[in-house]
Amino acid sequence: MDRREAVVRAMARERLITNEELPEDQAATVALRPRSFDDYIGQQEVVRPLRIALEAARQRGEPLEHVLLHGPPGLGKTTLAHIIRHYMGVEVIATSGPALKRPGDLMGLLTNLKEGDVFFIDEIHRLDPAVEEYLYPAMEDFIVDFVVDKGANARMLNFKLRRFTLVGATTMAGLLTAPLRDRFGLVYRMNYYTPDELRAVILRSAKLLRIEIGEDAAAEIARRSRGTPRIANRLLRRVRDYAQVEAGGVITREVADAALRLEGIDNAGLDNLDRALLRTIIDVYQGGPVGIEALAATLNESQSTLVEVVEPYLLQIGFLARTPGGRKATLAAYQHLHVPTSGQAGQPNLGL
Repeated sequence: MDRREAVVRAMARERLITNEELPEDQAATVALRPRSFDDYIGQQEVVRPLRIALEAARQRGEPLEHVLLHGPPGLGKTTLAHIIRHYMGVEVIATSGPALKRPGDLMGLLTNLKEGDVFFIDEIHRLDPAVEEYLYPAMEDFIVDFVVDKGANARMLNFKLRRFTLVGATTMAGLLTAPLRDRFGLVYRMNYYTPDELRAVILRSAKLLRIEIGEDAAAEIARRSRGTPRIANRLLRRVRDYAQVEAGGVITREVADAALRLEGIDNAGLDNLDRALLRTIIDVYQGGPVGIEALAATLNESQSTLVEVVEPYLLQIGFLARTPGGRKATLAAYQHLHVPTSGQAGQPNLGL
């Protein structure tokens, strides 16, 4: 990981509404993770064809074809890998692209796979090219030729692998090399969840965590969760804490609203940094367009943080527009911040 990417990821993890996994999420994720398709909510355009492929493979007594899952973080790619494992009655060996630094690291995992096992590689787009070269024959022919020593002492060892299913997950499918992508038989894109799907996720999680919550409270949390189950479950835990101390442990819509306002999350799922970017465009640059360099300097944030951490959601919900001249705040952003559009903006209401 280069320094810029490290800085961006560190900044993302400082935000409550980041879709990156936080340390506090890890234990909760294991407890709440569905084990079957019956418990899995949403992503029906992925689940239905994947379930058919799994059942066909099981009836034939064969491992499932290699699967590539791509889309934004926090949408359930790892969960689907574990569901595949349970469906086929096999084990899962999990790793990540950055963890496989040398071909030997990959070989150690491949040679320990049993027949039909699921080999899960998260962030597969970050595989080292030398490691990726060894993965091609492993995926295609379940054979790896491993070179030992160098120069005159070099010799090649041929390893025959047991048939396995590689499940690759990536947030940046465009960074995958064509040879790697072509070796996946099943390729699915994960999409953001609707508020109704997130409400169902929250109600299921609340039941497992023994949290008393109303339907309208779950809907309130859902619409602030930025289309991401990971964020929805994180906000649910924060609201639970607030309700435990301030409301006798019962989560109503009013309690959920108060808890999330306390955390700085407004009714569109925006936090302080989101609003600061929009306010800067509106108040300092008269709504734009303004270049990203000027925005970064005004906000005292790095350009990469704004482009990769802050802007994606604002673009997705239509609060921000990218034009040839720079960034512009849209009418929806003005309306959300209760800012007049006549040019006499004044101080916007923050929507909290």
